[in-house]
Amino acid sequence: MSNLKDALHIPDTQSARDERHIAIQRVGVRGVRYPLQLRIGRAELATIASWDLDVALPAEQKGTHMSRFVAWLESLDKPVDAAELRARTRAMLERLHASTGRVEASFPFFLRKRAPVSGVESLLEYQGRWIAEAKDGEVAVWAEAVVPVKSLCPCSKEISDYGAHNQRSHVTIRVELLADIPWAELVRFAEDSASSEIWPMLKRSDEKWVTERAYENPKFVEDLVRDVALRLNADARVGRYLVDVENFESIHAHSAVARIERS
Repeated sequence: MSNLKDALHIPDTQSARDERHIAIQRVGVRGVRYPLQLRIGRAELATIASWDLDVALPAEQKGTHMSRFVAWLESLDKPVDAAELRARTRAMLERLHASTGRVEASFPFFLRKRAPVSGVESLLEYQGRWIAEAKDGEVAVWAEAVVPVKSLCPCSKEISDYGAHNQRSHVTIRVELLADIPWAELVRFAEDSASSEIWPMLKRSDEKWVTERAYENPKFVEDLVRDVALRLNADARVGRYLVDVENFESIHAHSAVARIERS
């Protein structure tokens, strides 16, 4: 009987005391691909996220319980919005017996768009990210969207007898949420600031509209990043933010970039 008890007793090495007296700021798992239910307006979208999860480890504890991070992912049984992520991050800290931790999830999401003239509908893909940072009972939640748009060069338009070089741009917006901002609204900060937004499916009448819209609304990379920042500055739901713009230049082999941060 004692041999059976000995066989069933498995030492908990992670909970052992560590005598090196060095705290670890972040320890956990990275790149765990796991399903995510995302709330998009009134709808729910099933997507796949790449998760990074970690906690701080006190100096006296040897290790954390890595399996509990995956167990936490298994417990995500509701669509995730800012309020749900905040609550679930606190639950992760309780599960890991930690006071500080971080959750990051990167994922694709889709919004249905209607072409500007023909009205044909199609889905456009965006890259999203949730970030939750917890410390001493407070949880800051960030939402990030990478938005593809169109930009047209004001200088090229000014110096050319006809035409102007234009290109696709990526606008990355990362905002600290003081109140919930739907993903569609986060995307609009970028699309409304660009020379033109883009659509996955266009008819000829739509293509004409997009071309002329961009030509009438030229933007340097500096213009684009500033115009997005102005819209964020005017929104009381936004705390700290980062706006990063990359123009994939059509007349150069390099990109033009600009960034604004509010800390």
